Amino acid sequence: MPPYRAPHWLPGGHAQTLYPALMFWRRHLPWRREGWITPDMDAVVADWVDGRVGKPVVVLFHGLEGGSRSHYAGSIIGRVRQQGWFGVVPHFRTCGNVPNRLPRAYHAGDSAEIDWMLRRIQAQFPGSAIFAVGVSLGGNALLKWLGEEGGRARDILSGAIAVSAPIDLAAAGIALDRGFNRHIYTREFLRTLRGKTLAALKLNNNPFIDADRVRRTRTLREFDDLVTAPLHGFHGVDHYWRDASCKSWLPGIQVPTLLINARNDPFIPAASLPGVEDVSEHVVLMQPDEGGHVGFVSGHPPGKQIWLPETVMRFFNYHLPR
Repeated sequence: MPPYRAPHWLPGGHAQTLYPALMFWRRHLPWRREGWITPDMDAVVADWVDGRVGKPVVVLFHGLEGGSRSHYAGSIIGRVRQQGWFGVVPHFRTCGNVPNRLPRAYHAGDSAEIDWMLRRIQAQFPGSAIFAVGVSLGGNALLKWLGEEGGRARDILSGAIAVSAPIDLAAAGIALDRGFNRHIYTREFLRTLRGKTLAALKLNNNPFIDADRVRRTRTLREFDDLVTAPLHGFHGVDHYWRDASCKSWLPGIQVPTLLINARNDPFIPAASLPGVEDVSEHVVLMQPDEGGHVGFVSGHPPGKQIWLPETVMRFFNYHLPR
């Protein structure tokens, strides 16, 4: 797989992160939406791009407040479609413009959610090769599931890729709550997270969550301590960030897996990234010096998002069952 080289006209991690998210047109793929009922009787949606009969399936787990309209989903699933494969973006709870029915949401360590989604897709496509891509938060959840399942994961997946996954949630949370990050990225994340939480509180009054305090949250640490942790059985933000992180699970991965992390990612300190001693022999680490957070723009202005989708498909084609 060719290494990533950032274009000279787009210097630095912030520019490489913000440019594709703000400036690239969203690809208008022929999405087909399915409504799914979760094992606990909640509702989520999955957006599909159909392929040819018998072709593999690529499942993309999105990042925080992302979905099928995210720039990375369009570029990756668009490349999947070019090859005639099936692509699907299952939306985590509250995402995809579908409100929650239950007093819970989604979080970075929700490997149980990854499990039932993958098993549902496998049941729809018996005999087809299935691959998974996890982006940012979705990458951490996917990696945690892979480590927990160990060899059992090979019964479902032929290969997996995590892109810009914050494998140490505490390190990423601290980074996002500081300086420029807090005023740009965290403010935008909290804008939608607060809105969803306040809407859910009107439907499911939760005595453990104070709506006025939710309105006043200004950092991810505050939000995760006030909302994410109690909603999902954690004893506070430190417990959540520690137990939901996938880093300790990486040695247990038994499926061919590629981890892509730019070392100038504004969300993820380079010092928190894994080394070869932290992962199993089935994991390949790709840590280019540049690329930002799910950026990886290439070419002359205005640039293209071709390196990441091409790298994804090269890896999956190499690991097709023979």
